[in-house]
Amino acid sequence: MLIEVQNLTKKYGTHTAIDGISFSVDKGMIYGFLGPNGAGKSTTMNIMTGYIAATSGSVRINGYDIFKEPEKAKKCIGYLPELPPVYQDMTVYEYLKFAAEIKQVKKSERGHQIDEVMEQTKITDVKGRLIKNLSKGYKQRVGLAQALIGSPEVIILDEPTVGLDPKQIIEIRELIKSLGKKHTVILSSHILSEVSAVCDHIMIISKGRLVASDTPEGLMTLMKGGRQLEISVLGAKEELGNILGSIESVDDFKIDDDADGGLHATVHFGTEHDIRKELFYRLAASDMPIMSMGLSEKSLEDVFLELTQDNADIESSEAADNEAVNSEADNSEEENSKKEDEEDAGDI
Repeated sequence: MLIEVQNLTKKYGTHTAIDGISFSVDKGMIYGFLGPNGAGKSTTMNIMTGYIAATSGSVRINGYDIFKEPEKAKKCIGYLPELPPVYQDMTVYEYLKFAAEIKQVKKSERGHQIDEVMEQTKITDVKGRLIKNLSKGYKQRVGLAQALIGSPEVIILDEPTVGLDPKQIIEIRELIKSLGKKHTVILSSHILSEVSAVCDHIMIISKGRLVASDTPEGLMTLMKGGRQLEISVLGAKEELGNILGSIESVDDFKIDDDADGGLHATVHFGTEHDIRKELFYRLAASDMPIMSMGLSEKSLEDVFLELTQDNADIESSEAADNEAVNSEADNSEEENSKKEDEEDAGDI
């Protein structure tokens, strides 16, 4: 496995941001973290990238423990936070050169890598412009180019299309798809259409827990009663109930009188067997004319809402989580600064 996350937990005082999350990531796929605002997506990503510490659990990136071997693990990761970490007063080329130096890319390879990522993210035409003068879409591309410097195996993107216009969203989605050909990509989003459009595998997070992990197609057939049949017939309600109840694949059904004097039934059944043919012959044998019949399957949106129901109480927690993350990062920087001052004093 390229990434292995085991029993990851993060607490801020009495609030549990993520609660015992475990999953693994294979090479060469695009993974999506899907969940409501405040569900724990960003916290999970911040821990995976080594930005903040976990309360408990482990994260291994390409075999390296992010907590015990952070330098080796981070070399395998390119990270784009929700707000791109760009220096506004630098030109695009200056910023990418700076990123290459920070990531310790060999001097002999820096120029080639910078040209390559600019071409890949389609920002070559703005390489001499100040970042502060670029549109939000271009700034996002510059942040993505920074993440690609060093040729990391894993690209982690936190809400990569937030705040972009429809045209920019389409462009970034296409760019992410192209990245999936050379890298393993993990992105977070609360937008269903975005995740289903670009991801090979989806992990749904709710209240800090991983509640589902499957392909988009697998998730849509995950829930009981994944297929639904709407049928209108003429005949007796009791007889229709007996017919539906005798079909093995039917999970449950509801029969009501309709406005035309007939019957309307909503039937839920499993995905392994289509009951329409059998139901047609049984109704015909009982002289019950079918006025209409329509099949519907649960959409990804239906599955998402069912898995993340009752989530309203945690939506306000995202701001608290972000404040705690920033506070933790600031404290860490302050401690490092104090250590450096003490070392400098010792040298003098």
